[in-house]
Amino acid sequence: MSTAEKTDARPGVGWAIGGVAVVLLLGGIVRYLEQNVPDLTEGTAFGEVAGAVEYPVYAIVFGLLGNVVLTQLGVRERLSGGFRTEFFIKTGLVLLGASINVAVIVSAAGPAIVQAVVLITVVFGFTWWLGGRLGLDDKLRALLASAVSICGVSAAIAAAGAVQAKKEQLAYTASMVIIFALPSIFLLPAAVGWLGLETPVAGAWIGGNIDTTAAVSAAGAIVGEEALQIATIVKTTQNALLGVVAVALTAYFAFTVERTADSARPKARELWERFPKFVLGFLAASIIATLYIGAVGSDVAKPYISTVNDLRTIFLILAFVSIGLEFRVAPLKDAGWRPVGVFASATVVNLLVGLGLAVVLFSGFSGGA
Repeated sequence: MSTAEKTDARPGVGWAIGGVAVVLLLGGIVRYLEQNVPDLTEGTAFGEVAGAVEYPVYAIVFGLLGNVVLTQLGVRERLSGGFRTEFFIKTGLVLLGASINVAVIVSAAGPAIVQAVVLITVVFGFTWWLGGRLGLDDKLRALLASAVSICGVSAAIAAAGAVQAKKEQLAYTASMVIIFALPSIFLLPAAVGWLGLETPVAGAWIGGNIDTTAAVSAAGAIVGEEALQIATIVKTTQNALLGVVAVALTAYFAFTVERTADSARPKARELWERFPKFVLGFLAASIIATLYIGAVGSDVAKPYISTVNDLRTIFLILAFVSIGLEFRVAPLKDAGWRPVGVFASATVVNLLVGLGLAVVLFSGFSGGA
């Protein structure tokens, strides 16, 4: 085998297993830090800051550090087969469904549904329109619009499956989500203090604006327990609408964008093949958990739901570590300023519209937390 052939050869299973081992090692370090640092630093000058740092921050930072080290060692590309971001985050989202009681959301936080529907409609529509005005590819427009209006990387993954986007487009969108979500964890709680927002309003604003569920949890926790609960309800309501948007995108691209005058009418089977199946797992987990809690009571169900939530956290940690390991600067440079401008503009619209909706719907709100 020539040197060129050796260079072009695909890394084997051993390298992929090595990549998984790297993710698990870094994930284990993150899990240890997020569980122990608050106790280890309690009473010290770093105690308050350390207590506010949640696992998404550790995971992304260690993922990026691992990225740099592996790149310098020249083995990151070979190990990349084990950086299974999509698998980890889909599994985490299915488990997330178990923490969502649909009846509680509807009865205790009806405004969250109104906010989610209006916010997704406005922000998705604005992003799609601006992306079209700036000449972005339709599939990239769909990924950016889904990510910024619903729930970040997971929405982008669902949209990528629905519109059959390129892997590079998904990696680019995931990178954008991380770049914007990471500072939001700290800036939005600070802005809550500057604006003097009521706690329910603050929770609704955070839940409707930060793109990832894990980052929403981190920012909500910084503001306080009530804000965390409302932020979670708002964000999970948006997550629940992910399936609706995925179906709409699947139908739109199959019947309109990719259909030519001489092409056959898409069949229902094609829509099914494009539909992201993990959304069904997410909904099934939510329904099963809701029925189980209703049958045995919340006290009996609590330890089991807590176990599922711990598993969800572990998978999300592995997903964020993998995102950091997969992060590439080159796609951002190659795409130019237009997608960045679209995403940044959509984020501003999301912040302003989300703040207005949160004030209107959650001022004086009680009983949702």
